[in-house]
Amino acid sequence: MLTDAFIRGADEGTYWDDSLKGFGIRVGKQAKTFVVLVGSGRRHKLGRYPLLSLSDARKEARRMLAEKQLGKVRPTHVAFDDAKDAFLADCANKNKPRTVRDYTRLLNRHLTFGRQSVGDIEPRQLVKIFDRLSSTPVEKHHAFVVARAFFRWCVRQHIIDRSPMENMQAPPVGKAREHILTDEELVALWHATEPLGAFHAIVRLCILTGQRRGEVARFEWSWFKDDLCTMPSSVTKNGRTHAFPLSPKAQSLVAALPRLKDNPFLFPAHRQMSATTSVFNGWAKGKEALDRRLPIEPWTLHDLRRTFASGMASLGVPQIVVEKLLNHVSGGTQSPIAQVYNRYSYLAEMRAAVLQWDDHLDTLLKQVGS
Repeated sequence: MLTDAFIRGADEGTYWDDSLKGFGIRVGKQAKTFVVLVGSGRRHKLGRYPLLSLSDARKEARRMLAEKQLGKVRPTHVAFDDAKDAFLADCANKNKPRTVRDYTRLLNRHLTFGRQSVGDIEPRQLVKIFDRLSSTPVEKHHAFVVARAFFRWCVRQHIIDRSPMENMQAPPVGKAREHILTDEELVALWHATEPLGAFHAIVRLCILTGQRRGEVARFEWSWFKDDLCTMPSSVTKNGRTHAFPLSPKAQSLVAALPRLKDNPFLFPAHRQMSATTSVFNGWAKGKEALDRRLPIEPWTLHDLRRTFASGMASLGVPQIVVEKLLNHVSGGTQSPIAQVYNRYSYLAEMRAAVLQWDDHLDTLLKQVGS
């Protein structure tokens, strides 16, 4: 039988009460927590000792066990991974594929609870996870939002009674990045991406086209015809088909890439791990290896998109043409109604702009690289 004297002197472990089957206490390094078994090995936490007294904990455990006998307590243990898979499957029925991919990436990368019961996940575990992402505020914010959506879904599905995040405040997104690579940094990056591997080729295509890194990584051979790349609406961020011309440099780069038989992607994953890893996903390793060769301030692949836009502006390319190249549709130079009725594609202007950008890069490589 559990006693106060025993609990105070107990070592780490779980101890069960002889007088009340299913009632016990889990002793950890920093806390002692009363638990009660409510079925299928599921442990329900009652509270911490000594804030919750032994007598009160035993009374609450007796009440819950009685309710279990009456069928009022759900004897269900749901592992985190099982709940996560069900959540993502539900999202796939109502969210865009890109959203599901983002949710999958964030949950798989940051919330690695495996077979731990969803009901056993504590707020302090989640706080530690989010604290580790403080150096990347945008990623931290996204991870927080997805985790909160997941636990709220678990509540709606009656997997848990309360979300462990219900009293957490969302972290700030952080200031918008404004980093634009200097001419010297752009040249250094270009040289550092030689010889050309998959990651280096993606970096160069980001420099040459201004497209988002995730969209470049998903390029398919069937999207390319003559000097045009046409991305379907299912993969673009704004959900609109995006056709843009490739400069001669970009065309040469694409033509030099190896093409695997029966594989539709320009940058296929080295090995098929799941449906979400059919294309290149070695971002962290590729970036770290590249950074070791670069004497420039911290940068991101999205900085290349910003650098592309800024460089176009410096060359006198009209803003609406830059927006067309970047596939921007909101907050741009055209009103929403104009975006609907103006079907002029600006392909000729875009072709002239990417030729200017090619020439500008050639000039930089000669001047700065010499």
